[in-house]
Amino acid sequence: MMKLLLVLSALVAFAECFHKIPLIKGKTAREALQEEGIWEEYRKEHPYNPMAKFYQSGTESMTNDADLSYYGVISIGTPPQSFSVIFDTGSSNLWIPSVYCSSQACQNHRKFNPKESSTFKWGNKPLSIQYGTGSMTGYLASDTVEVGGISVANQVFGLSQTEAAFLAHMAADGILGLAFQTIASDDVVPVFDMMVKERLVSQPLFSVYLSSNSAQGSEVVFGGIDSSHYTGEIAWIPLSSATYWQINMDSVTINGQTVACSGGCQAIIDTGTSLIVGPNSDISSMNSRVGASTNQYGEATVNCRDIQSMPEVTFTLNGHAFTIPASAYVSQSSYGCSTGFGQGGQQLWILGDVFIRQYYAIFDSSTQTIGLAKSV
Repeated sequence: MMKLLLVLSALVAFAECFHKIPLIKGKTAREALQEEGIWEEYRKEHPYNPMAKFYQSGTESMTNDADLSYYGVISIGTPPQSFSVIFDTGSSNLWIPSVYCSSQACQNHRKFNPKESSTFKWGNKPLSIQYGTGSMTGYLASDTVEVGGISVANQVFGLSQTEAAFLAHMAADGILGLAFQTIASDDVVPVFDMMVKERLVSQPLFSVYLSSNSAQGSEVVFGGIDSSHYTGEIAWIPLSSATYWQINMDSVTINGQTVACSGGCQAIIDTGTSLIVGPNSDISSMNSRVGASTNQYGEATVNCRDIQSMPEVTFTLNGHAFTIPASAYVSQSSYGCSTGFGQGGQQLWILGDVFIRQYYAIFDSSTQTIGLAKSV
């Protein structure tokens, strides 16, 4: 009996170290704009620039990704004020709209009111975040931030005063960056680093599960790995740079032939980008190999009836092969079918949600490795 009690108490303790944030798969900006009939006009004015956040200029950057749709709820302040945020492994700052912002994007999102929090403190630095289509400006402050049942005291975050117009179409209120402090604007300690520093998580790692199609089940787990979300072995891949979650990619192959990343390249695992993005010539090569034709907006469209016969694409990362079937890299909507391979123009590849939906991703900051395993 005693042994059973010990096992039960161990299981309870184990369950407690899991801090899960359910992610909502909401309507994307693209879907909202298509419904309003202004998507094409918007795309002309704001060409897709997924690399915007990866240009180092001393200011923190974000991408204008019209397809982002996974977000979770956090709270800030005492008593808590709730906000939906994108958990973004491709940036490092937390920011939300404030009551001092009069931009259109702040009018249709929840805004933080410092006067209503007894634990709020203003910082003394301005914050500027660059987007592909403009910027967000504001100020740094600190307060208690609660994420998945973990309460982080004195967390520094940004409060917006102005926001780029396209953010009005984003479902989430703000962004919570999960990359490293080395790329944080104003050298702010990121939320996850604070959790580790204050020993608020049982292990210095977090993991991400993105469900396919259905809106249910996606989540970020802080401090643990949920084995119910994957099958088989976890492949551990060392980081090539602890800035973004950056790794070595050996090649991209279709039917055993290298079609992109010949001779190796750098890739980042990025929950804050919806597509798989690479250099223009490589992406063109992949899209033509799978039978897609590219329209004037750079979107690679396919006939929805061809999905069954389209080839798999294999990404080899540090000697491990990760294969994505056509059913996963083609997105279907009432507006037709398009591939999830986007042109980025630089040497850095982004393996975004199209990839992460297929592979459960574990981000370990202490060993500086990424674990990938086949999603269930």
